[in-house]
This record gives sequence, structure tokens and C-alpha cells, in this order.
Amino acid sequence: MSDLGALTYYLSIEVRQGREALMLGQSAYASKLLERSGMTECKPCVTLMEERLKLTKASTAAKVDATLYRSIVGDMRYLVHTRPDIAFAVGYVSRFMEDPREDHWATVKRLLRYIKGTVDHGIIFPKTGGSRLQLTVFSDADMAGDIHGRQSTSGVLVFLGSALISWLSLK
Repeated sequence: MSDLGALTYYLSIEVRQGREALMLGQSAYASKLLERSGMTECKPCVTLMEERLKLTKASTAAKVDATLYRSIVGDMRYLVHTRPDIAFAVGYVSRFMEDPREDHWATVKRLLRYIKGTVDHGIIFPKTGGSRLQLTVFSDADMAGDIHGRQSTSGVLVFLGSALISWLSLK
């Protein structure tokens, strides 16, 4: 067995270890995702999705290439490991993988434009320096927000540490 030094890269996750924090990101993976989707030259946007966007499985818009749609959304699902800010939007567009339509694809493209503008974002875990750990929990639900099946989407964030985990630019 040999010592390879400090971890810097593992399964497309970039690891930076500093004195104050441990940083995880996937900027190279995000750039490859934009390249595979043909969105490297797109104009970045600052928001993930349109406000109060309601997509449906019963859309009458034109069909899109289901293989490409599934591939891009699947790649974005892996990007969520270090990008919790896109988790809801990726989960939302994942609902339409069975029969993707133009309006679903437009939402995916907007998400890709957001990723283009935030390609260097990731997670920062501050080092606590021996201070007491604090448990912080947030939860939310949209109360039957799925217009097709009237199911609720809920989410829970659990933080254990002296500070909240943030997703900031790693540069």
C-alpha cells in the first residue's frame, strides 16, 4: 500500500482541503455536462426555474429525443451531490423522463443555463476547531403541488456542525 497524499479528486468530485474548510465541487463535470448538451456557448441565467412553473405529463407539445433528455437529466442528478441548490429543479424535471416534451426540455435548458453561470459552485464544510456541534433541521412541503397526481413534494435538510454548509464559488 502506498500513500498517495491528500485526496484531491474522486469520482468526478474535486476536493480542496484548506486550513479553514473542506471544499467539494464538480466544475469539470459541470463543464463536460454543458459540452455534452451543446450548451457551452449559452447565455447564463441567474435563476433555476420560472416562478410558479407548472409542467404536466399530459403536455401536448412536440416530443423530444428521450435518450438525450434522460442522459442530461441523469448527469444533473449526479451533479446534485455537490450542488444542493439545484436538487429541487432536477427532481422536478426528472418526473418527465418517460415521455419528455418541448416544454420539459426548455426547463432543462434553463437549468443548464443556470449551471453555466454557477459552474464553480460547490459545498464548503467549515472546520469547527473543536467547538460544540449543533443540529439544525429545515423542512418544507408544497402541499399537493403535483398537478397531475396531486401529490406533495417535500424536502428536509439536516446540518450537523458549528456552521451551516454553504454552496459558494470555490474559486
